[in-house]
Amino acid sequence: MESKNFSILIKLLLIQYLSVLRVSQSFDFFYFVQQWPGSYCDTAKSCCYPTTGKPAPDFGIHGLWPNNKDGSYPSNCDPDSPFDQSKISDLKSSMQESWPTLACPSGDGTTFWSHEWEKHGTCSESNLDQHAYFETALSLKKQVDLLQILQNAGIKPDGGSYTLESIKDAIKEAAGYTPWIECNNDQSGNSQLYQIYLCVDTSGSDLIECPVFPRGKCDSQIGFPTF
Repeated sequence: MESKNFSILIKLLLIQYLSVLRVSQSFDFFYFVQQWPGSYCDTAKSCCYPTTGKPAPDFGIHGLWPNNKDGSYPSNCDPDSPFDQSKISDLKSSMQESWPTLACPSGDGTTFWSHEWEKHGTCSESNLDQHAYFETALSLKKQVDLLQILQNAGIKPDGGSYTLESIKDAIKEAAGYTPWIECNNDQSGNSQLYQIYLCVDTSGSDLIECPVFPRGKCDSQIGFPTF
């Protein structure tokens, strides 16, 4: 009887393990999302600089998000894999520079990174462990220098406004793939460039054309505020 019970227990544990593994593998591509800090801060909600000081005037990483072609996305896939700062200690200075938090109250980024790993990163564990997840996002940012791309096209964060198409065209010409642009509204209610999405294959290595874009739209002319 004990042998039979033990066998049943092993089978249940195996089923549970395979279930978690299937969830972590269940996505078709990543959204790699970068945000413009000037637009994050120029809203009615405002922002708080990190405890390490005001970030550089550059696009910062928001996240690397597993998504599906039908528009759905997995989230919080592995509660047994919490964010562990010790696993990314060698990346911390790069993350503070390239993946800064602007949420209030001020923090050092740990809460932000923890949220991104536990909500999104755990759903790609079959491909990227915790260190590889953050390292991949940092590498993608270096691969696609959005601020330089836009400035090369004469699109600068000078408080002026630019056509949505000119921003998309500049990024597509330089990166080779079509971006999706997310806007928010400044304190006066005007549409402004907020986040830029590019799509990446499930290995996190290569940019791809987005199988599907998020919902939402921008005005045809949008602001690019200073920071």
